[in-house]
Amino acid sequence: MRPEIGTREPLAFALFSPEHEGMTTAAPPGPTRAPAGPRHAPVWAAAFAGLAAGIVTVGVGALVAVVAGASTDPLVAVGSAFVDETPTWLKDFAASTFGTADKAVLMIGEVVVLAALAALAGVLAARRWVWGAAVVVVLGLVAMAAALGRPDASWTAMVPSLAGTVAGLWTLKALVDRLPREAARGTRRGATDGEVPGDRAGAAGPDRRRFLQAAGAATALGLVGVAVGRVAGAAGRAVTAVRDTIRLPAARVTAAPVPAGVQVEGVGPWATPPDDFYRIDTALVVPQVDPTTWTLRVHGLVEREVELTWDELLASDLVEAWVTLCCVSNPVGGDLVGNQKWLGLPVRELLARARPTGDADMVLSRSADGWTASTPLTALTDERDALLAVGMGGAPLPVEHGFPVRLVVPGLYGYVSATKWVTELEVTRFADATAYWTDRGWSPRGPVKTQSRIDVPRDGAQLDAGEVVVAGTAWAQHRGITRVQVQVDRGPWQDATLAESGGIDSWRQWSWRWTVDEPGRHELRVRAFDPDGPQTGAVADVVPDGATGYDFVQVSVG
Repeated sequence: MRPEIGTREPLAFALFSPEHEGMTTAAPPGPTRAPAGPRHAPVWAAAFAGLAAGIVTVGVGALVAVVAGASTDPLVAVGSAFVDETPTWLKDFAASTFGTADKAVLMIGEVVVLAALAALAGVLAARRWVWGAAVVVVLGLVAMAAALGRPDASWTAMVPSLAGTVAGLWTLKALVDRLPREAARGTRRGATDGEVPGDRAGAAGPDRRRFLQAAGAATALGLVGVAVGRVAGAAGRAVTAVRDTIRLPAARVTAAPVPAGVQVEGVGPWATPPDDFYRIDTALVVPQVDPTTWTLRVHGLVEREVELTWDELLASDLVEAWVTLCCVSNPVGGDLVGNQKWLGLPVRELLARARPTGDADMVLSRSADGWTASTPLTALTDERDALLAVGMGGAPLPVEHGFPVRLVVPGLYGYVSATKWVTELEVTRFADATAYWTDRGWSPRGPVKTQSRIDVPRDGAQLDAGEVVVAGTAWAQHRGITRVQVQVDRGPWQDATLAESGGIDSWRQWSWRWTVDEPGRHELRVRAFDPDGPQTGAVADVVPDGATGYDFVQVSVG
């Protein structure tokens, strides 16, 4: 039957709309339901689907990485690649701003970015599946490339990222297929009251509940995978268990007794507790090195290659030494410096077995995770206590500080000397080889610069008039601190009292009594001396070879 002339609904709608399915006559006159618009998924639901799929991706990758190795975890691999490619100024900013929390900040930032991209993948997939899938695949390829690009990677490094990508794609497809669909509906042409009573857009309660249940379950399973992957590192548990059973041998040469007067009241401990010792490195996941399988290879420009095992190292003539280590990223007045007693084999004795050739001038040390440092050969062969260290503070090295073996070299910043988890010493030349940080614009040699800081009073402190104790720490490793001076409001420099010395390779504390009766704001500055004279007051950034300048605090009196 032809529709009546004047019927308000088009013929196509009359024949094919759900309300008229199977009918061949026009709708009767009077109010009718308006045509249904395209059914679409709410943006929040699509984003939730993508986020849940992203969590599954990360969770599966973390689980598989338990077997493949912690460094192959997709989050860790991408984060490590980011660290390697980060420009020097950004690394400097991170170290100076966040200090030892820089890795946690990086991981939080990575998770936030990944969550945003996962949500975007869900929104795109709800519109067109191939768009969302493309985002997941690209992220997976980035993670696989990052894992394969690690110095110690084999082809299996890509497996966690590949497994996570497959799981993420499957989850995203399953959730997108379950998205609740809302129908945008209008009103009958000519209606004046808006929506027809009883016609509610998006009345998809059962669909929404089913989707939320599925997405919630996927999210929970993904989070479980992440948690299990983080805590189920069998290698980490095994290495820690082995470390706990180790009893270090007695030193052939013990460290000189520490004088009673090395500590100044109010200043931090002269011997930094291992748990408080700063940690700055590029390892997002601490390498787990089993000492029973550890070896150190010495090769390159040598007359004889040498390989050292853990048992051989412990059976060597070990020595103790108090050495202060300092990070090149330490700003003026910063705390990326610490002092401890180390136990190890003098590196010069090991190199003497290998007999470096006359044209060698550098040793390129390499860690278990591929990190490298370039150390001047002279610093490892002279009489300083450059150690292949196995002990810290009377116990085996903490895992995060290089267990089972690391390098400790007095007088050099850590980036050119303090290789943790060390497995290789290549004797070479500065002209022929470069290291991790020198490839990124830092100086290849890195001698520690004489520095000092004010520990008390703190910057911004409110003081009472009278006698005030000003105190702090100074260091000039392998040269020693000979004098410290304090300056008030850019006036004359005045000598401070030095605490007892614990050796030229350790820092030295100092104090000065300030009688103040003038209220108001005052500035205190400090400078230290080594045998060659005072530290420079010229202000320089940490790049390329360490910060310089005078530390200062501003205080208020009265």
